[in-house]
Formats: sequence, C-alpha cells, structure tokens
Amino acid sequence: MNHAINPARIQAYDHIGIRVSDKSRAMAFYQALGFIESASFAQFEANEMITAAGVRINLIFNGTRRANNVLLDEPVKLPGITHPAFIVDDLQALQAWLAEQGIAITEGPHHIGPRRIALFIRDPDGNVLEFNQLVKGGAQ
Repeated sequence: MNHAINPARIQAYDHIGIRVSDKSRAMAFYQALGFIESASFAQFEANEMITAAGVRINLIFNGTRRANNVLLDEPVKLPGITHPAFIVDDLQALQAWLAEQGIAITEGPHHIGPRRIALFIRDPDGNVLEFNQLVKGGAQ
C-alpha cells in the first residue's frame, strides 16, 4: 500500500449511522434526545436526523435485535466503531433528565482526560452513546 497523504482534505464530520431493530421505538428515543427527522431514505431503510445545533445521525432500520453490543460486550473485541460521542452544554441537566426518563447511565459521569467529563448510556438496541461536557481550561 502506498502511504501517500490523501490530497482531498477532510473538512468536517457529517454524521454517524446507527443500526436499530425497531423504527418507531428508535425514532421516539432519539427524538426525546433532541433529534428530529430531516430526511427519509426508504430505498436504504434509513433516515437522517438532526439537532437544533446541526448534529446529524442516520438511523438504519434493518437491524436484528441483540441483547448486547457485539463490538463492546463480546469477549473477542471485533474491529469497528463502538459508539458516537456527543458534546452537551449541561451534563448535570442531562443526567437528571435521564433519571426522570428511566434511562440507565451505564458509566460515569467521570473525567476522561483533562478536557471532558463523560457519561454513557445505551439506546433501546444496546448501542452505546457517550455524552461529554467540555471542561473550561482543559487541554484541547
């Protein structure tokens, strides 16, 4: 493989695709988090959702239900993306809302390095979601 640098500069992050097994259940969950559907792609069994701040995800509606996240929970750690991480402006408010909604925090909140405090949850399909509040004065 030639290790030359890609001549097309990566300029921004666009979205992450999250495979789910139940469209209506997933839509309700992600809408409650603050995402609204901005486009539907029936031919791809997917949609696009966006927050008021412009953060995008795609839900992919062709998943088979599993009790766990195969990338994180299996003893053999398979390569692949394990979770998206979102920045929030008030992690304590999120934590209180999650408790009100009965959504379990699976890890945190705790510092991860000098620049963020993180907590983790799982969506109804077991997909891991990380939420971070950036620490003022933390290293970038």
